[in-house]
Amino acid sequence: MVDAARALAQRANVAGAMRAGGAMISPAPAATRWSLRAKDSDALAGVIGRALPQKIGETLHGIAKLGPDEWHALLPEGEVLPSGEGHRLAIVDISSRAVGIRVEGAGAAELIMSGCPLDLAQFEPGRATRTLFETVEIILRRESETRFQIDVWRSFAPWLWGALAAAAG
Repeated sequence: MVDAARALAQRANVAGAMRAGGAMISPAPAATRWSLRAKDSDALAGVIGRALPQKIGETLHGIAKLGPDEWHALLPEGEVLPSGEGHRLAIVDISSRAVGIRVEGAGAAELIMSGCPLDLAQFEPGRATRTLFETVEIILRRESETRFQIDVWRSFAPWLWGALAAAAG
């Protein structure tokens, strides 16, 4: 697995964190990402050995519920989940698909809203959703009042980095 921060730095010509107006943009810490799908959330929870958030948009222990039968797990780098083989569900390691960008500081919400249609004043800490930044699909997590993590497909990461920097002026 390629370290996400190093991959973003190589592709976006990013040396590290960048101050952008009232916010700081930086590569998110390395993580393992999992796509979890199941019609029966109890069965999925049993297989992976941990509780799942039940309401769309909620997060619990690094797992976000994105849809009626879909969860996205953002776990410490190298953390492995069981395969789920023999069960009617899917547990797929998608770590290589996306990278994370952290946006934090007093101006973080405003910076993200420059290209995202969500009203982040209504988006409480601990919430997560699939949304857009301009026309690019992202998964947005609000970790605290002033810190967000954006997961974006690896191929779009340099563009998103540049768009956030440009929006900050």
